[in-house]
Amino acid sequence: MALKAQIEAVIYAAEDPVTLDQIALVLKDAVVAEHSLGDASLEGSALDSEVRKRVRGALDELTADYANSDRGMEIRQVAGGYRMGTKPEHHDVVRHFAKNLKPPVRLSLPALETLAVIAYKQPVTAPEISEIRGVDTSGVLATLLDRKLITTAGRKQVIGRPILYKTSKEFLLRFGLKDVAELPSLEEFEKLATESQEDLFQPVAIPSAPTDVIPSESGAPFAGRVEGPGVSSATAEDAPVSDPRQPVDSAAQEESQTGTSETQADHSVPEVKP
Repeated sequence: MALKAQIEAVIYAAEDPVTLDQIALVLKDAVVAEHSLGDASLEGSALDSEVRKRVRGALDELTADYANSDRGMEIRQVAGGYRMGTKPEHHDVVRHFAKNLKPPVRLSLPALETLAVIAYKQPVTAPEISEIRGVDTSGVLATLLDRKLITTAGRKQVIGRPILYKTSKEFLLRFGLKDVAELPSLEEFEKLATESQEDLFQPVAIPSAPTDVIPSESGAPFAGRVEGPGVSSATAEDAPVSDPRQPVDSAAQEESQTGTSETQADHSVPEVKP
């Protein structure tokens, strides 16, 4: 496919002005394949620079083609980008045409729901629509009829002979469809809903809090913070906590202090006198 045609399609489809960098990024693979830049041993910034050069050349040629007097449109630079628009000399014709255009259709959520039911279930009656939606739809049907998005399709041969509704030609024009067969299938809607739910409920990994690894007396690593004397293989949470309300055993306390003094005496270094 010609590079100019691709650039023309991108500029035409964009609502805002498209910059040269945006076009080069989108069409990078096409430019590399068309001009065999992959065989030129270009990498990184050198390849990007060559792609940008090719895109700029094709863009200049396309701008020159539209500058021809036989064209009613032109490509001009606007706000740092490129935009396609009508030429100033055709302003009066375009303005006169725009005055005859219909205003855009704005529908509420209930109207869109009702229109979707009719589009996929047509021909369908008002009671059937109300049963699907769970609410009365008489007012919404009147709005859709007034907008000419739906039309009547006879009466259903049942008791009461309710009116059948179907989509109109205006519906196809507004939504750019050839016929109702081009509507997305329900399976496609279910697939899109499943993918959106998977993205929404994706599990997030929460990092665990860091812990101190302290070797115990036996040499095995111990994960936790050790506090207080005499606590070697248990955390501070596992260490016994004395209750201040309990009476203190003076004999046990004296024995503990004596044992500590003896331990310190046994491990003291004797003083050497000359």
